[in-house]
Amino acid sequence: MVRFKNRYVLCEVISEDPRCRQCIEDRALGLAVRDAITRVHGDYGLACCSISFTVKYLNAYTGTVLLRCRKDSYRLLCSALPFVRYLESRAQRYPCFLNTLHVGGTIRTCQKFLIQYNTTQLLRLLQNCTNEEERQCIQKSLLSCSLTEEPSPSGDEEEDDDGTETD
Repeated sequence: MVRFKNRYVLCEVISEDPRCRQCIEDRALGLAVRDAITRVHGDYGLACCSISFTVKYLNAYTGTVLLRCRKDSYRLLCSALPFVRYLESRAQRYPCFLNTLHVGGTIRTCQKFLIQYNTTQLLRLLQNCTNEEERQCIQKSLLSCSLTEEPSPSGDEEEDDDGTETD
């Protein structure tokens, strides 16, 4: 049996209209991306990307999107993302664009990158604070950014990504 390798593209929905993020649905986002792929690469690009293309994760509050596609066609997907100009939801069009943050081989690497990215964004906000109340709120958010590992149920040593064992 052959394992199909995938790539995960971590994106951020950027919009001037605050209602856009609240009305995002994964189906509408998937259709907008497929439409952009068709406009840029035609039927060939759509066929290549549609094989295992899915919206794996969508957080409407933060505007974070995780897209999955085959390893062979992730470049077609990434090159079509700047051409997403609007999202259509409930018969309304919201102008927006997708900012590609990271391309990874696993969801876990995308999670790690997202935690690091959010930490740097919070540090930038911390530098631009005007009063002490904002500073305290951002510091609290900064301290809550972590990815904790659960111990394995068997108690055996786990292997890191590079294949070495940890103590």
